[in-house]
Amino acid sequence: MTISVFDLFRIGIGPSSSHTVGPMRAARSFLERLQHSHGFTQVRRVRAHLYGSLAATGVGHGTIPAVLLGLAGAQPHTLDPDDVPALLATIEQQRTIHLLGGPALGFDPATDLVVHADESLPGHPNGMLFEAFDVDGRLLLGHRYYSIGGGFVVDDDELDAPLATSGTVVPHPYGSADDLLAVCRATGLAISEVQFANERVARSGAEIRDELLAIWQAMRDCVRRGCRNEGELPGGLHVQRRAAALHRTLLATGTAGDVVDPLAAMDWVNLYALAVNEENAAGGRVVTAPTNGAAGIVPAVLHFYERFVAGADDDGVVHFLLTAGAIGSLFKLNASISGAEVGCQGEVGSACAMAAAGLAQVMGGTPEQVENAAEIALEHNLGLTCDPIGGLVQVPCIERNAMASMKAINAARLALHGDGTHLVSLDQAIATMRDTGRDMHEKYKETARGGLAVTFRGTRPTPVAVNIVEC
Repeated sequence: MTISVFDLFRIGIGPSSSHTVGPMRAARSFLERLQHSHGFTQVRRVRAHLYGSLAATGVGHGTIPAVLLGLAGAQPHTLDPDDVPALLATIEQQRTIHLLGGPALGFDPATDLVVHADESLPGHPNGMLFEAFDVDGRLLLGHRYYSIGGGFVVDDDELDAPLATSGTVVPHPYGSADDLLAVCRATGLAISEVQFANERVARSGAEIRDELLAIWQAMRDCVRRGCRNEGELPGGLHVQRRAAALHRTLLATGTAGDVVDPLAAMDWVNLYALAVNEENAAGGRVVTAPTNGAAGIVPAVLHFYERFVAGADDDGVVHFLLTAGAIGSLFKLNASISGAEVGCQGEVGSACAMAAAGLAQVMGGTPEQVENAAEIALEHNLGLTCDPIGGLVQVPCIERNAMASMKAINAARLALHGDGTHLVSLDQAIATMRDTGRDMHEKYKETARGGLAVTFRGTRPTPVAVNIVEC
């Protein structure tokens, strides 16, 4: 195991982990590298270049504002979304960026942030190049980065290297679902317990619990905001928020515990997912799970567990997230969670499998049943394209999270009614997703050049600052 649960669940801002969070982190990383190698005294100009999917959907996905904020020193996990409009307005009006919040440098977004709409870097569809020049126009430093999904950022040297967050040796390493099941059989541990033991290398047990519950609280806060905020989402598609109205309707027709409508739980799950993804679409604070585009699925299913499963408690939440993280790491290691690389099957499909596995775990599933739940969930998301209308993370993304949340619950229940024996393994399903993504035409992989994005003939989206309005 080389990926921590805390690498998959990160607090950040919307609307996209690969197109917003990743570029913000890359821009800041470049300046930190520049500061270390040359300092800022010689720097007279900085330029940023966006390629591939970042260029194709950079406006709707908030990539351009993210790069500007990253150059100014912002970090996704600490940035207050309410501060974003003022920060961007200052850069635009003054044509100046304070590098890492320090020395001022002339910067004109119209000329210093270059979008290469028809060009991709060879390493990955989400490519960036940052350059720094001295007073004579000589290049001081140039460096390429790739945003590979879920907020993960690598450079050319790291792109083909084994993905790892540290060189620390863990007690129960695994690189596949089969490996993970073998560890469970040999030790008698549940999947969540295997992951917990591995996490203990870097954190104490109390720290793991506290940080996971903090992540859960961030998810709950996001749902709460989504149930309050109303109005039109930014971007020009005139998509109206629905979560607040649905929340009022559900409250008016009875509490979650009332057995009035046998399918009422579905409405609540839909609400939770819609609330999160409307917040994400508006640039609000969300938790990547494992990406922003699929950020509503794990919180929705966790809310279902808390509200509708007898005996639900904080211990269950911790086990749920540990299990989901273990399954999510398999996607990151052996395929991709990037919509630009493998389509939405890598985002929503991964999240659906993670949520199904987490729910199966806390409902008493064996490791084999948990693996089966994840496989069922993924199997029925294979081939899912990423075709956001206007390059905005709104249609079909918001409803897609609601649909996948229900699919995850059903996958867990199907698996729990079996004994864990099934024909297709999770490893085989992940390999299929990877191969399908490779075969998928580029226009169906987060470019807004295929599928619904071109079938739809509506209002052309307009550039907007990433922002959220609290009610």
